[in-house]
Amino acid sequence: MTEPCLSYHDEEWGVPVRDDRLLFEMLTLEGAQAGLSWETVLKKRDGYRRVFSNFHLQTVSGFGPSDVERLMEDTGIIRNRAKILSTINNAERILEIQAQGQSFSDVVWAFVGNEPIRNRWVSLHDLPAKTDLSILMSKALLKRGFRFVGPTICYSFMQAVGLVNDHTENCFRFSAI
Repeated sequence: MTEPCLSYHDEEWGVPVRDDRLLFEMLTLEGAQAGLSWETVLKKRDGYRRVFSNFHLQTVSGFGPSDVERLMEDTGIIRNRAKILSTINNAERILEIQAQGQSFSDVVWAFVGNEPIRNRWVSLHDLPAKTDLSILMSKALLKRGFRFVGPTICYSFMQAVGLVNDHTENCFRFSAI
């Protein structure tokens, strides 16, 4: 495992997150990973933070066509128009949720009853790419207008932000989280 991936695993992956800004960042990064390696995304994480104003929801939701073109030229991120547009769209959707008196955290944590699911995997090969719960989350987010939130992306997101603890039983992080 490379240093960025190792540090991410050892310090962040699976730690419960309830902050809407960080949840937005992780949803964006998980969507950006589609078709790519996590290492590629982690290497560009600082670039994402820079171009998306540290994932400030109001700022990102205000991005227009000229911002999209600027981002398409920025080598600090994955230059995929659909993924860039989904980030802007998803910021707008989270703001809509907040305007309705909820937080994005409330919405995603409701899928697990506000408590992380603690799986008991023996091997990394046991981890699923998606689950019935990630399929439900995907359908619910798509219904709210989110993009790049298929069941596999949703499950990766759930793992990343601690909705599920998918560290294997022999991993030192399993008990720590």
